[in-house]
Amino acid sequence: MTLDARLHELGHAARTRRAQIIALTGVPIALAVCAWAAKVFGIWAAVVATPIALAIIVAFARRAMRAIDRAWIARRLDASRPQFEDSADLLFRDAALLSPLQQLQRVRLHERFEADPVAELKPAFPWRGLGLIWLIALIAIAAVGLWTPRPRVGAPADATVAVTASATRIERVQLDIAAPAYTNLPARTEPTLEARFAEGARIAWRLRFAPEPKSAALVFHDGSRIDLSHRSNEWNGERLLQASALYRIVLEGAPPLEDDRLHRLDVIADHAPEVRVTQPEKSLTLLEEGQHEWDLDFEASDDYGIGAANLTITLAQGTGENIAFKEQTLALNGEDIEADGSHRHLRYRHRLDLSALGIAKGDDVIVRLAVSDNRAPQANTTKSASFILRWPPEESSDSVGMEGIVEKTMPAYFRSQRQIIIDTETLIGEQPPLSEEHLLARSDGIGVDQKILRLRYGQFLGEEFETRSEPENPAAEQAKDGKTDARADALTSHEHESVRQHAQKFGDVGQVMAEYGHVHDVAEAATLIDPETKAILKSALNEMWQSELHLRQGRPTEALPFERKALEYIKQVQQSTRIYLARVGLELPVVDEGRRLSGDRKGVGDRDTALASADGDDAVPAALWRELEAPGAVDLEPFERWVHAHASGLPDALTLLAASDRVRRDPACAECRNQLRNALWPLLSVPATAASLRIAPDAPGRAYLDAIGAKPAVGAEAR
Repeated sequence: MTLDARLHELGHAARTRRAQIIALTGVPIALAVCAWAAKVFGIWAAVVATPIALAIIVAFARRAMRAIDRAWIARRLDASRPQFEDSADLLFRDAALLSPLQQLQRVRLHERFEADPVAELKPAFPWRGLGLIWLIALIAIAAVGLWTPRPRVGAPADATVAVTASATRIERVQLDIAAPAYTNLPARTEPTLEARFAEGARIAWRLRFAPEPKSAALVFHDGSRIDLSHRSNEWNGERLLQASALYRIVLEGAPPLEDDRLHRLDVIADHAPEVRVTQPEKSLTLLEEGQHEWDLDFEASDDYGIGAANLTITLAQGTGENIAFKEQTLALNGEDIEADGSHRHLRYRHRLDLSALGIAKGDDVIVRLAVSDNRAPQANTTKSASFILRWPPEESSDSVGMEGIVEKTMPAYFRSQRQIIIDTETLIGEQPPLSEEHLLARSDGIGVDQKILRLRYGQFLGEEFETRSEPENPAAEQAKDGKTDARADALTSHEHESVRQHAQKFGDVGQVMAEYGHVHDVAEAATLIDPETKAILKSALNEMWQSELHLRQGRPTEALPFERKALEYIKQVQQSTRIYLARVGLELPVVDEGRRLSGDRKGVGDRDTALASADGDDAVPAALWRELEAPGAVDLEPFERWVHAHASGLPDALTLLAASDRVRRDPACAECRNQLRNALWPLLSVPATAASLRIAPDAPGRAYLDAIGAKPAVGAEAR
């Protein structure tokens, strides 16, 4: 036998042994699983579980056999024969591809293998581990054979379970649930009396009792009733449910049921679609220069699938009361985002042609997406917020024709950034004939105005409010108008003198900070402005700093660009503080001409009785809550009527009715009474708070109060 044939035989034997070990390990486990399935679910479950278990064992065996390859055989040869010098892998390689040294080593290994052949490489049987596995499996099979499972509601009862003459047993329960067609949910069967299903599903009951009653019915919590029909030893009935319900099985001509409690059917409501707007990002978008199109991007999702999507486009033209509207509606087709094609998550994209709409300056284009689902008979519809594209109107001046009436002098204490720009432009135009000192004085005066305005805006960012506003150049101070100095000092003073007039106390932090310090980061200013607006305002202050720097140095030409940039930032801040609403027209209610001037007041409310007095709406739950605290029978009828009357305003009316029914069936059940009290607790009003008397002090506390000269609280002595 050649070397290759001998190595192949060794590998085959090792693979066979590995498969045998896997089989001896998996067979007892499979037998225990099949025995359990047959005991719990019946013989058919064992028939199905047997081939599945065998397939799993075969898969593990094949995987273990594939792990024995040439590298595995080489490692075993090196481990079993030291004379192979960890070079057994050379026996499996092509000699023509080896180096001369490797070829020499391969020849030496071949000679050693022929001189001392390897008998076998297959692993030994782990008899101890296999014996332990078989022992555990046999014990499990014996335990399954001796175990008697508890009868399940909805499953065929075992023949060994005796039927008592005093109670009727439900031998079989089957609920066939058929969801509405628009949900695309498959029909399913539940072996229980309680289930959760989609709104509008049709539920069919199939029940089997032992002993057989003369008649059977399902009685619901709202008083409705379904009489079951008897066909082929089964009692059948069906109902279309739009809301959650409680029901009980009522039998006639047979003993009562072993479990006659209320059963709950929960309806999963069909929610309206959710709409998310990706583009535009803001509710108001200003039309840019040269823009002819407006890109819109929406996303919508629904629990069962989206039906139609309509985009309403409104063009608002005009101002004041003369506003004209043009409205049109477009049906959009969405792209399915999810790969399953269920239409539960769609994306809508649309590019609006502004030229076709006929938009002009001062007009608004208002868009709004309405998405509906497939709910029948009435679909759920969700509308997105309105988004506005505005073409800003041309700027107009309110002072046209009023130059001789309106005073042009602006109060010194209310200088604006626009006024500073006007003053700077005027100074630049008058600059050539002015002397250097006069130019510096006027430029420095504008710089003071810029500083005052900067400090006013800086207060909103928590910046320090400086104590003086003195010019950098003394000569410029002498040339300035005295009123400007007084204005600057009055607006920028911290009024430290008034603080110094008060008596100072050693260690008074407030007075020390008032006299020698400055307050930063005003809480009101720090919280009333959003971060984006703060960033824009900081940019405006930086431009004001640069403008002030050049103005105080007598260079108005270099300061003008910074002043204009600061004005742009201020306008952005003012723009961010506005709330933009879509322009709408006046829509008056339709006048009923038949009742006009007839004096008919039918349907017209009285203003005097418009507000109803508040009453104690929790009186019934509170009374029942107090009754349940003491043992004994309680009257549950008023409470159940109260629950039916207020079902729409309660968080879970069915839980209250179910808890009340348990107390009715077993008034002595302490656990049932506690469950009902716990369910009533959220319905009770929160009592008004009241001041309580202070607890009387003990001996150490009284000694402490006597030491500090304090008196006990009123009422403490009585305690």
